[in-house]
Amino acid sequence: MQVNILAFGIARDILGAGSITLDVPEQATVSELKELLCSRYPRFEKLASMAIALNAEYASDTQVICAGDEIVIIPPVSGG
Repeated sequence: MQVNILAFGIARDILGAGSITLDVPEQATVSELKELLCSRYPRFEKLASMAIALNAEYASDTQVICAGDEIVIIPPVSGG
């Protein structure tokens, strides 16, 4: 299935765009999505952390991605 992924900050820089469309297997988990992203964009492996949000909520690695889900890559952030 095809999913649309939004990216901000360093994740946007790594992808070279604010959003991409990616083919993932049916019933793919967030963990599998992260592995796919790291294999296609190796710079993701160098990030200290990378969270995924599905439909405006942080998702666990075991959560299944469904067609039509809004997927956002949340890169590490720093504050002061």
